[in-house]
Amino acid sequence: MTDFFTDAHDRLRTQVADFAAAEVAPRIDHTERTGGVDRELARLIAAQGWIGATIPREYAGMGAGHVAKTVIIEELARAGAAAGAIAQASQLGVAKLLHFGTDEQKQEWLPLFAGGSLLPTIAVTEHGSGSHVLGMQSTGEQTSGKQWRLSGRKAWVGNSHLGGPHGVVVRTGPGTKGLTAFLVEGDRPGVHVPPHEPRLGLHGFAFGELHLDGVLIPDTHRIGAVGEGLDVAYSSSLLYGRPHLTAVALGILRAAVDHTSAHVLGLRRYDGPLADLPTIRQHLGAMEARLTTSHLTAYHAVACLDRGRPCDPALMTAKHGTTNAAMTTARDALEIHGAAGLIAGQPAERLYRDAACLRAPAGTDAVQLHRLAARTLGPHHPQWSARLPTPVTSGPYHPARTHTADATAPA
Repeated sequence: MTDFFTDAHDRLRTQVADFAAAEVAPRIDHTERTGGVDRELARLIAAQGWIGATIPREYAGMGAGHVAKTVIIEELARAGAAAGAIAQASQLGVAKLLHFGTDEQKQEWLPLFAGGSLLPTIAVTEHGSGSHVLGMQSTGEQTSGKQWRLSGRKAWVGNSHLGGPHGVVVRTGPGTKGLTAFLVEGDRPGVHVPPHEPRLGLHGFAFGELHLDGVLIPDTHRIGAVGEGLDVAYSSSLLYGRPHLTAVALGILRAAVDHTSAHVLGLRRYDGPLADLPTIRQHLGAMEARLTTSHLTAYHAVACLDRGRPCDPALMTAKHGTTNAAMTTARDALEIHGAAGLIAGQPAERLYRDAACLRAPAGTDAVQLHRLAARTLGPHHPQWSARLPTPVTSGPYHPARTHTADATAPA
């Protein structure tokens, strides 16, 4: 399957690329120097309506599907990986309500996400458990039939400092059926987000902690049934998290190839461009091969999602392969740039640091390979992509909005 794109996808790619050139690229120097959270960029991205890429049009979303969502993330990340990370984190926060929300919850929240006035998150991971979701220590206690008290610490929450609401999964009972998901507004008493601390890469993007200190939540904010929290976490990670990280990595791959090609064509060695050296061409050829392979695996997986076809192994393979390809290609770019690539803030140095941030979220390499091996050895469990199919809305979708610096968006 290689016919991934329609004319609408091509127009969307052009719109996102134009936005990224105008709003993402000029901010990179500042965020690289400060390491802070680029809240203004998050507002601008949200104001385009792109967080609603997979939200049905009945809830004011684009109804555009996973291929369109991947185009958005890839093009933003190509200009600046943090921008792609901002978009994907809140699109990940959409998944829990799409698959497990009640009609009332969807009517209340999805239009706000799609319109860009709220940037949702998903808060599952904890420092002590990592990918072992069942090892979480955060708890939820039902204080009455209509209220819950949540306590605990969540880590690596994408867009943690942008207000939420946060899709929190906590332990409410024993065993695999002892986790439950809730929607928690960022301004509720007992919700605390520690100050942002700069990370290795993805400067401008917040992925920090969320502290819950006896936070009272009405039962109407419960997502899915009591005991379905593991399903909420796994489905969001597999159907959204893995293709999202794949898309950011694909953007980094493209940027690395673009920057390195320009570098070797513009730098002269031995009476000709550096690009004429056979060793350089070997590197560039390998970089292009990894980019092509990653592009095919990434879009094949999300095209299957849009068609409602089972594709869990394809999603895992794309995440594993593309994040590793981004890391290898960024390393090759550093080698080609030589000492010049080590200067802080230079594209090759930045891309290497950004790529290093993508392999752990939504399952490390070891997790992806373990899951793929489990499918090979059997018995096979139902695939999440078959249990929770989300075929793309038929017909034309809403075009991306014209970007404007004073667009209404989250504070």
